[in-house]
Amino acid sequence: MADILEGKGVGATMANDGSIIFSPDVVATIAGVAATSVEGVAGMSGGIVDGIVDILGMKNFKKGVKVELGTEETIINANIVIKYGYKLNEVCLEVQKKIKNAVETMTGLRVVSVDVSVLGISFDDDTKKKQAQPESSKLK
Repeated sequence: MADILEGKGVGATMANDGSIIFSPDVVATIAGVAATSVEGVAGMSGGIVDGIVDILGMKNFKKGVKVELGTEETIINANIVIKYGYKLNEVCLEVQKKIKNAVETMTGLRVVSVDVSVLGISFDDDTKKKQAQPESSKLK
């Protein structure tokens, strides 16, 4: 039976052989925080459960992140929304780097791959206002 590591909470357990096992939620949270720290990322995009959490005003850092976890390695899929005006490929590459670095540094797991899907573009209020103006007012 696995014992909970002292000071590690429910996210990491120690197996009888002394290995450390991480919860997929812990890895997903690390990845979500790393992804949202990248300039140009407006947020993460999740499913209906994540939408309910958003409505309730709760923070869900694992939103939009799916983790396949082995004993020594992991595969991470991140669904992001990018701010309008940023180069999609550059933002996605930076998200991949940040997630890989954060997960490997914090857990010691080897990140086999980080797949990033862009599920939307976010427009800030200034961009929306500019697009809503008639063409004649844009020329002035």
